[in-house]
Amino acid sequence: MQIVVRHSLDPDTGYATEELLDLPAGLRPQAGILWAAIDHDHPRMLAAIQQKFPGLALIGCTTDGEISSNEGFGEGSATLILFASDRVRFAAGVGRNLQADPAAAAREAIAQINCSCNEPIRLCIITPESLTTGANAILGGLHAALAPGIPVLGGTASDQWRFNQTYQFFGGERLTDALPVLALAGDVAYSHGVASGWRPIGDRKPVTRCAQHVVYQIGSMSAVAYYQHYLGPHPPAGEYPLAVFDERSGQTYLRAPLTYDPEVGSVSFAGEIPEGAQVQLTSATRDDIIAATQASLAQATCNYKGSSPDAALVFSCAARKQILGTRTGEEALLIRGDLRPELPTCGFYAYGEFAPLAPGQPSRFHNETIVTLLLGESPT
Repeated sequence: MQIVVRHSLDPDTGYATEELLDLPAGLRPQAGILWAAIDHDHPRMLAAIQQKFPGLALIGCTTDGEISSNEGFGEGSATLILFASDRVRFAAGVGRNLQADPAAAAREAIAQINCSCNEPIRLCIITPESLTTGANAILGGLHAALAPGIPVLGGTASDQWRFNQTYQFFGGERLTDALPVLALAGDVAYSHGVASGWRPIGDRKPVTRCAQHVVYQIGSMSAVAYYQHYLGPHPPAGEYPLAVFDERSGQTYLRAPLTYDPEVGSVSFAGEIPEGAQVQLTSATRDDIIAATQASLAQATCNYKGSSPDAALVFSCAARKQILGTRTGEEALLIRGDLRPELPTCGFYAYGEFAPLAPGQPSRFHNETIVTLLLGESPT
């Protein structure tokens, strides 16, 4: 597989686009992913890419920060990764009006892919809206539309912690409230790793009353009282997400608190929590968060079944970036250091991440987590 990554740190869209499209002569990519800061002129950037590569199967979204093997960590920048292969097939689809009917949007995206790709889908990469629709509804729609066992990985669109307006990219279009999907078929090899760095503390308790992403009661206490039992008078904060235990595997995924209501005692999280689920408060240091980057990379490397990957995609959480602060760049340095120096790598900071907890499991929506996806061609 031929992979090319470009990363421009220039805040001017014109100059940034020129740098993104400064590519090797003769390159004929079949697919691409564009991740760009919210303040760029995205229609101009997308039009230039489509003009250079008409019909390119392109997806992407706006970000809270960008990562590449070329420039490391960037903020306010843009990255483009392009894929070409004689053995791996790529097809893109998009579901629109996601908020109105997530299941219909997922069916729409997968139907478009099935119309243009006559081979079984092996893997899907998604970059959906984050502010209008619950991520579990998106995953539920995709799982229903796809054949059983197809992994879904990616991250949700973001807008540099403004929580005002995100955009999704499909071909030459800049969209809102949309679900772009890039499917891979054919002789594709892949693996992934998932890690956060947060460790459970205190007692495990069941969620006894909730409504999707709003939790009212944990055990016999209100959700606010549960937090204050451990944190004292301090309000629930993103530094202390809940670990939610998966009833099938016993593994955990994180839910980050966003807001709380001291009168009602409820806490709103950045993702749904099932009623009855066992949860536990978690804590992490910045060193723990950085160590999780290495753990995610190590898992992906250990699980890779091909001879050697051709590319790495990284989906890290915007909340990790907020907590790491000036240490955020260490994630990109570790990614470049722990993978082959020449391995094309591209990624972004999202408002939530998608990946199975382990190979063979259904995909989950994650908060405050880093997902590493390795891609290549299957051994002949």
